[in-house]
Amino acid sequence: MYHTLQKSRQTPNDECRDSKSRVTIIGSGSLGSVAAKLIASNALKLPSFHDEVRIWVFEEVLPNSEKLTDVINKTNENVNYLPGIKLGRNVVADPDLENAGEVEAISLVKGMEVKKERPCMITSLISKELGINCCVLMGANISNEIVVEKFSEETVGYRESREIADTWVQLFSTPYFIVIPVHDIEGVELCGTLKNVVAIAAVSLMVWKWAAIMRIGRREMKALSKLMCSRCSFFESCGVADVIITCLGGRYRRVAEAFAQSGGKRSFDELEAEMLQGQKLQGVSMTREVYEALNHRGWLEMFPLFSMVHQICIGRLKPDAIVHYRDHKA
Repeated sequence: MYHTLQKSRQTPNDECRDSKSRVTIIGSGSLGSVAAKLIASNALKLPSFHDEVRIWVFEEVLPNSEKLTDVINKTNENVNYLPGIKLGRNVVADPDLENAGEVEAISLVKGMEVKKERPCMITSLISKELGINCCVLMGANISNEIVVEKFSEETVGYRESREIADTWVQLFSTPYFIVIPVHDIEGVELCGTLKNVVAIAAVSLMVWKWAAIMRIGRREMKALSKLMCSRCSFFESCGVADVIITCLGGRYRRVAEAFAQSGGKRSFDELEAEMLQGQKLQGVSMTREVYEALNHRGWLEMFPLFSMVHQICIGRLKPDAIVHYRDHKA
């Protein structure tokens, strides 16, 4: 599910000359709900923003026949994706996407669209299709830890306006959630995408030599970032720190361990359906996107780990293939 967060700017007119900005979160999975919780508390404190924070919800009917939006608005909880956590009294669930308005945007989405000339990152797609400026938020954290206020940090990547980036920092920052702006949107976004591919590789091999695979993955991740981006934010929270935390905790570890223990006989689709209650491991689709991007540019031999992890995910190779390959090369 997409978790693009948007800040709308009201246009003064005869009926309304309100200079305050409104915030709308597009997507109500675990990450979108975490964003809502963080921003809701800050919107109440910042005089330049309206108190109300809207979250667009893909409408679902729950087993008790109630609509998810109605339940969120009644209980202030997303019972499907973040049960037991209050989002904030000023959060309003809305199933109508038309209410988002004219916007500045920040994307929490990882991934890319593969094109023949070069991969196109999600922020570029948003900017092109909607005609708006779009920043990106990536970093080393796990959603379930943020909501219980464990210390976390993130990186805001921006292309043009530092002022807009600072606004996002204000909206997301809390004493336990540190946000740092970096003038490198492509590097930040690519790091957030590639770390999921490294995590799939490393955690799938947890029963073998996962530490070595993590090191090799970080090396390929850094090398590809340098080739594709004018700057490299590898050592920010969105880079090496995010690789480590994704490999060692959360749903990636649980699902990829199960994949490894089955010897690749159980697919990621099967394991996700069984273990994640409707959520998906973005890294699985990203292995294909990265593989296709490398193939288009003739770079497959330069990035053997990224190339092989895709073959493992689609069942062409067993999970231990990378270990044998690396041992052979060594």
